[in-house]
Amino acid sequence: MYKQNHMLGGVLLVSGTTIGAAMLAVPVTTAFMGFWPSLILFAVVWCFMLFSAFFFIDVNCAYKDESNIITMAGRTLGTFGKVVGWLFYMLLLYALIAAYISSSADIFTRACLTIFDWHMPMWMSHFALPAIFGGFLYGGMKGVDLINRLFMAGLLISYLVLIFFVPSHIEVTHLNHFDFKLGALGIPVVITSFGYHIIIPSLGTYLNHDRKQLRKCVLIGSVITLIIYTSWQVLVLGVVPLFGENSMAVAWVDGANAAIPLANMLHNKWIALAAQFFSFFAIITSFLGVSLSLSDFLIDGFKIKKTWEGKLGAILLTFIPPLVFVFNYQRGFLIALEYAGAFVAVLLIFLPAAMAWKLKHSKFYTSVKGRLFLSAITLFAIFIVVIDYMVQRGLFRYLLTPYIGS
Repeated sequence: MYKQNHMLGGVLLVSGTTIGAAMLAVPVTTAFMGFWPSLILFAVVWCFMLFSAFFFIDVNCAYKDESNIITMAGRTLGTFGKVVGWLFYMLLLYALIAAYISSSADIFTRACLTIFDWHMPMWMSHFALPAIFGGFLYGGMKGVDLINRLFMAGLLISYLVLIFFVPSHIEVTHLNHFDFKLGALGIPVVITSFGYHIIIPSLGTYLNHDRKQLRKCVLIGSVITLIIYTSWQVLVLGVVPLFGENSMAVAWVDGANAAIPLANMLHNKWIALAAQFFSFFAIITSFLGVSLSLSDFLIDGFKIKKTWEGKLGAILLTFIPPLVFVFNYQRGFLIALEYAGAFVAVLLIFLPAAMAWKLKHSKFYTSVKGRLFLSAITLFAIFIVVIDYMVQRGLFRYLLTPYIGS
C-alpha cells in the first residue's frame, strides 16, 4: 500500500507538473498550423521527451546520493556540466514560474470582481499566486504532494465537465484548417509542455531511486498528459474560431491563454465557469511542481540550511526574479514559454543525453546502437534551439500576415 500510494503521488506529480500554463498556451501557438498537424507534433515531441526522461532516470539512479541535476551533471560532465546545468535550470524554471504568474493574474482579477465586486489592480494580481500558494513550499515534497492531490482532483472534475458538455459546441469545420509552414511557431511551447523532467530529481528521492517505479511513473504520467492535451486541442480549436473577435488569432496577439476565448465562446455560464476553473487548477498544479523543483535546487545549489530562515530565503529567491520579468513584459505569458523552449532543449534533452553518454557501466549507452541513439536525441535538441531562436527573432512573422495582418 505504501509503494502504491507513493506511485500514485509520483504519477500525479509528473502529469501535474506538465498540465499547466504551457498546456493553456499550446492551442494558441498551434492554432495557425491546425488541429491535425498539431497532433503529429505532439506525438513526435512526446517520444523524444520520454526518451530523454529515461536517460535522466538512469543517471539519477546511478548517483543515488546526489539527487539534484547540477550534482549529477558535475559528476558526469565536470565543470562544463555544472555551468550548463546551473544556467539553464534557473532560466527554465524562472521562465515557467513567470508564465504561471502572468497567466494567473487575469484569473484572480476576475475572481475578485465576481466574488467581492472589487476590481483588483493588475500589479496586485501578479502577487496573488506566489502569496497564496508559495507557502506550501515550506513543507517540502510532502506538503506539495498533499495539496497537489486536492487540486488535481479539482482539475479532473472541471476537465470532465468540459469533456461532457463542450463537445456539443464544437464546429468540425474548425478542425479542418492546416498550415504546416506555421508548425515552427508551436514547437517551443509544445516542447515546454512536456517538460516534466524537472520533477525527476525530487521524485527520485521520493521513490528511493527505484528505477522501475520511476520509469513507470514517467510513462503513465506522460501518457495521461498526452491524452489530456489531445482532447484539450479538440475542445479549444473545435469551439474557438481562428479569426474573429473571440478568436485564437486575437488570443495570440494579446498573449492570452486558451481558456479565455473558450470561456467567451461558450454561451452557458456554468460551462464557462468550468473552463475558468480548469485554467486555474491547471496553473496551480504546474506551479506547485515547478516551484518545488526550483526551491529544492536553490537550497541544494547555494547550500542553504533548512531552517525557517533558510526556507523563507529560498522561497523569496524562487519568486522575486519571475515577478520582475512579469512586470516588464506585457505578453509575459507567451514570451516566457517561447523562451523556455530553448531552455528545455538544452537542459532536458541535450544534458540528459550527454550525461547518459558518460555512464560507462551501461551496456546500452556504450554500444554503437546506444551512441547513435544519443546522437540523434542531441541533434533534436540543437534543432529545437535553432527553431526557438528563429521564432524569437521574428523570422517566421511574415507567415502570420494572413492571420493577424502586418
